[in-house]
This record gives sequence, structure tokens and C-alpha cells, in this order.
Amino acid sequence: MNSFRALRIHDEQGNVRAGIEHLRLDDLSAGDVVIQAAYSSVNYKDALAATGRGKIVRRFPLVGGIDVSGVVFSSSREQFQPGDPVLVTGCGLGEVYDGGYAEYVRVPAECVIPLPPGLSLFDAMAMGTPAFTAALALHRMEENGQRPELGPILVTGASGGVGNFAIDMFAAQGYELVVVTGKTDANDYLKALGASEIIARQSLQLDGRPLEKSLWGGAVDTVGGKMLGWLTRTVREWGNIASIGLAGGSELHTTVMPFILRGVSLLGISSANCPAPLRRQIWTRLAGDLRPRHLDLITQKTLRLDELMEEFDRMLAGNSRGRVVVQIASTTKLKS
Repeated sequence: MNSFRALRIHDEQGNVRAGIEHLRLDDLSAGDVVIQAAYSSVNYKDALAATGRGKIVRRFPLVGGIDVSGVVFSSSREQFQPGDPVLVTGCGLGEVYDGGYAEYVRVPAECVIPLPPGLSLFDAMAMGTPAFTAALALHRMEENGQRPELGPILVTGASGGVGNFAIDMFAAQGYELVVVTGKTDANDYLKALGASEIIARQSLQLDGRPLEKSLWGGAVDTVGGKMLGWLTRTVREWGNIASIGLAGGSELHTTVMPFILRGVSLLGISSANCPAPLRRQIWTRLAGDLRPRHLDLITQKTLRLDELMEEFDRMLAGNSRGRVVVQIASTTKLKS
């Protein structure tokens, strides 16, 4: 059996390094479905994992990449046949299981999503985990009664991937979007995605009383920490807050008052371990009513595997914007 290329992460006595290696299927973690990869993508979590800046990888060595799309190469499950177009996002990929930065990926069948009609393999990775997360937030908020008439949606960390897609999707569903960003040069870009008002993060006073003036019909928060605490105090009655990230801290300081006096709901959005039926439902919506209108604008560039480490450095330095797709497919063929 021929070897194939992969970006593999090692931990050598506490020093994390990553690089391109040649592997065989026997080197990969166990699974029911082998995917011949076409595309992956660059996520903040991928950059943290490959550089060792975050404790993402659960075992070493491990192939990085939390997203992948491609076609089924082989499967021990009847529901997946060779040649079927599929995708995987989250589900432990690139954390517990060898991930999408490889020409062949082996995963448990329950992680695999048939590519919805209307999506290409490229589109699926241009969206990837950030679009899925934003769509899951919108889906859960609306299930819990969120409607445009409740008032504007505030999106924090708006310049990030989840923020970009949240602006696009909520605006398409008729919501007014107010966004918070620390990047002063992103205003025109965020307005093009659908933002109606932009607030500089530095202008916010995040410390205050247990309840403050109610401002927002709901919120999508990718920051956490003091920002999330402030949101609980400023969201209007019966609004929802979708909690997604913790770039601003993992602690939450608030009181029960927003919840029992205003009926505010705090919804946890866990895209990595989303149940399979809901995962399929969200991807169906991403190919339909929640398909991003500005995917071409959000998708900035396409890279090769051997360009990944430089892109990780740019991302962690705050010098990247929008989605970066990784082209995995090559002329390499495995013999079964």
C-alpha cells in the first residue's frame, strides 16, 4: 500500500512540533470509514494545536485538522459506499482522532455526514466548523423563541470566523446586527456581511450593576469572560445568549437576576460533540435556508498542506481574516 502525506503533530518532552510526514493507513487512528480527502480548512483551534499554544491534542503523535471533506475510499458500514461525498467537522477530529490534514482520513462512522445536495466539497470546507457553529447557534436560539422583533442581535468577536458567519446568517433571517470588534480596519468588511452598527470593543465598559439597561434582543458571544457577564446584564427580556468561545476568559461573573427577572436564556453551543441527528440537520440547513450569502467574500484563499505552518503563525499573530481552505487532494492513490 502506498504512503500518503499528512501534517502530524508530535510532543517531544513538552515541546510541540508539527510537519509533513508520509504515513500509511495503519498509522491512523481506528475507524469505520476511510475518506480520501479533498479539502480541509484553517481554524484557530488548528493553529493552537499545531504550534502547542493550546492544549488541544489529546494524544501524540496526531494528524491535525478538525475539518475535512472528500469521498469515501472504504467503509465497513453499509450506509457509506466508496465514492460517496462526505464531510466531517469536529467530533474529536484533530483532537482525539487523526485529523483532516492528510490525504486519507479514518474516522468512526457516526462522525461522517453525507455531503448535502447543493454543496460542493470545497464549499463545505469554506464553511467548516465556524459556519456550522454559527448555524447551530441560530438554530438553538430560534428553537428557544428568538425572533427579529425581540430586537438587534449583538455579535462579539465579529472579525473571527464564527462571527463572520453569524452576521451573514442572522442578517439573512431578518435580524438587525450590531457587532463588537477590536479590529478597527474591519468595518467595511463587516458591513458588507450584513452588520448595521459596529462597536469598538475598547469602548465598552464591561463592569456594572447586576442589571443594566436592556439593549439587545439576543447575542452570539465568542469571547466569554467579562464580555459574557456584561451580555447577561444587557440582553432584553426573553432574549437568548449563545455562548461559543472563551478568548476573553473562562470564568463567568453574573447573578441570577437576568434569568429570573428578564427570562434571559444562556445557551451553550458545543459544535464538537453535537449529536449526529442534529449535526445532519444543521448541515442540511447550511445547504438550504442558512447557506451563507457571502461565502465568496468570507473565503480569503486556498493553501496547500506545506503552507499551513506559516498560516498558523499569521492567524495567531492576528494577521488573518476570513476563511482559509486547504487543498488536500493530490495524485496520490492508495491500492486497496
